[in-house]
Parts: sequence; C-alpha cells; structure tokens
Amino acid sequence: MRLSPFFEELKSAYDAELDDLMTDSAGHDVLARRLQAKRGQVAQLLPMIECNPEMVAVAFHGGMRFANPDVMRDLVALEPEDLPSWETLLTSVSLEPWAADLARRVLKDPSGDHFLVVTACLEFLQGRPAGSAEPPSTTGRDEDEGDDPELDIDLEEAGADWLSEQGFDRRDRFSGDN
Repeated sequence: MRLSPFFEELKSAYDAELDDLMTDSAGHDVLARRLQAKRGQVAQLLPMIECNPEMVAVAFHGGMRFANPDVMRDLVALEPEDLPSWETLLTSVSLEPWAADLARRVLKDPSGDHFLVVTACLEFLQGRPAGSAEPPSTTGRDEDEGDDPELDIDLEEAGADWLSEQGFDRRDRFSGDN
C-alpha cells in the first residue's frame, strides 16, 4: 500500500501519540481512561486540528469502522488537498455512537470536515500492521472481544503468520510443529 508523504509522516506522529497515551509511568495500561479524557477535551483541542491533527484525532480511536478498505487505501495515497469531503466518505466509514457525537462537535469548526477525513485515514492506518496487505479490523474496538475461541485461534494464527513473515520458524498448533 502506498502512503502519501503527508500520511506517512502523520501516521508516525499518530502512532506515537497513541503510544504516549497507552501506559502511565508505572507501566499500567491507561489508554481507555486517557482516551476518555481526550474525548472530553475535544472542544478545547479544536484549535490544534490543523497544525497537530494527530493530537486530537486520537479522541476518535476505536470509534470508526471501515466498510470499504479499498476506498481507504486510495485515500491514504493522496495529499491533504486532494481528500474528499467527510460527507462523501460516510459511505465507507461508520461511527460508533459516541464518535458520531464527537464528530458533530468537530464539524462545527471550519476545518472539521477535513480533519475527520484525515482522522479516518489515520484510524484506518493504525489498524494495519506495518507492511500488511490485510485490511484492519472493522470492529474499531480496543477492548477485549471476550472469550471467543475462534477469535483466539485466528489471532494466534495471524501472529504465527506474522512471525513467519519476519523470518522466524513457524512453530504452532497450525503447522503441527509443537
């Protein structure tokens, strides 16, 4: 997948912002709490959507689903001035109810439309492992999916596939090399 220079740079900043929010100084996972706080601060953060969109975009983390990954792959190859309107993108992106409420607030800002398209692209990219040809999860969720054994097997197999692609020997229950 080809990224425009704009999204290549912004993806790195977005990933770093999420990483900063992930844990506290003691190493505890505090992402959910910090994202909730960011969501409550969106009105105060709106002045940053043009100069540092990644710092505000994280408020939408986990709130978008992508019905058409091909559209999103095309968008991340574009420069910011070539991006479509948010309204146009809504045929390919759906929002969790809390994210839709946040989007309505953001759209009141003159740059809000463009910001939401950029945010959708960042969320799409964030859900993809580096160099992955597979589309990201369409659930748009961070929380544990529960005790679904089929999901556990899929994740184990995906992890084993990724390690194998990185040059590690594949030893898992799927190859019989236990």
